[in-house]
Amino acid sequence: MAADEEGEAGETRRPSGKKTARKTSSVRAGSRERETERTARRVSAPRAMRYAAGQLEELLGRAPESVSSVQPTEDGWQADVEVLELERVPATTSVMATYRVVLDKEGELVAYERTRRYTRGQIDRR
Repeated sequence: MAADEEGEAGETRRPSGKKTARKTSSVRAGSRERETERTARRVSAPRAMRYAAGQLEELLGRAPESVSSVQPTEDGWQADVEVLELERVPATTSVMATYRVVLDKEGELVAYERTRRYTRGQIDRR
């Protein structure tokens, strides 16, 4: 068999006599596309809600009461998270806060801000 000729099972013989497996560019390109898809894929809404609440808790040191909204954005997700800031008796006078949390497409916290403080018993006027 001459140098650089195909042998059995798609192997190529090099002049040194070593066999090397032949890879096609289409296989490599396909795996590269799947990898790009995986990294660029947005996390689901339920997962974004959990990530927003969990990461905000790590930063504030207070457990979130609920996630009141979650919306997809061009760069990921935006969520509003309700947090108990000051517990009082009776509970209806406890101070709550709404935090707006911004997540990237992978669900990592990028920014947050407190947008509202209110008492638990307060009803929104609309």
